[in-house]
Amino acid sequence: MEIALTPRGPFDLGVEEEYQLIDPRTWELRSTIHAILEKDLEDGKEDVRAEFLQSQLEAGTHICATVRELRAEVWRMRQEARALAQNLGLTVAAAGTHPFSSWTDQQVTQGDRYAVLAEELQEVGRRLVTFGLHIHVGIADPDLRMRVMSQMRSYLPLILALSTSSPFFGGRLTGLRSYRTALFAALPCTGVPPRFVSWADYQSAVETLTGAGLLADPSFIWWDARPNSRFPTLEVRIPDMPTRVEETVCLAAWVQALAMKLAREPEPPLRWFVVETSKWQAARYGLEARLLLSAERPARRVREWVEMLLDWLTDVADELGSGAELAHARTILSEGTSADRQLQ
Repeated sequence: MEIALTPRGPFDLGVEEEYQLIDPRTWELRSTIHAILEKDLEDGKEDVRAEFLQSQLEAGTHICATVRELRAEVWRMRQEARALAQNLGLTVAAAGTHPFSSWTDQQVTQGDRYAVLAEELQEVGRRLVTFGLHIHVGIADPDLRMRVMSQMRSYLPLILALSTSSPFFGGRLTGLRSYRTALFAALPCTGVPPRFVSWADYQSAVETLTGAGLLADPSFIWWDARPNSRFPTLEVRIPDMPTRVEETVCLAAWVQALAMKLAREPEPPLRWFVVETSKWQAARYGLEARLLLSAERPARRVREWVEMLLDWLTDVADELGSGAELAHARTILSEGTSADRQLQ
């Protein structure tokens, strides 16, 4: 889904959440998105969209100037998604994977784009029964957007660690806190993005792929962070789907604050393989991961990084009014992520 996000000001916010469509009698996934979309259109709403599989429902917020506005939007969005599902005798759930529904039972959504994807991705795509959170931050200047994206790469493993919610897949304990990350890595144009020094640098890379017939358009780039193909936003796509509203709001606050801080105080970027290695640690161990997030600081546990970065981000948090939402990361550390709670 492309959220209608034309920023009103710098570092405005929007999120997209991907929900599981669930049969409350069996708690299995149900492939019913087309029926839900028909009902949605009858009601004159356009807040929800289909995704690759019919058991996925995606919804997007309106543009938000603050994380407080975003919280209200996420509550509204989840309530509307639940109501649409209930009209068909279903419910919705929020996590990065379903714990036991089989990927072989899921049906691909109808439509030209999804038919092309199904043909290209084959079984790799059919196994992609995953659900994520996409966080959009408005950055109007395209060169600055690319510079912030290149800086943001270093902190993506921390965002993943705080969001982990997919320890199970197909009825099996995977041993990872984010198995969604491993599933998604099998697709093309995924993972930590390359470093780009300018918008022209990024455009040149895209044109190389599209000109060679290897990429239909930029919307088929699924990096962990990317410039949105339609709106002037940086889109961070690495988080698993949070189970709780406050987790979504916290993660959005972190992305917004990091974007503002890095726009003002650039850091030497880490090498791609260093970020990928920290990302694996985050997916494997979640809050217990040891991460290297900065070329100027040693590797630390997630808990240590959270405390250090809360102090580092104090000035922008005060400006954005997001201090409480950023500090909710301490609650996540105390109570565990959704993955930790599922494993209890």
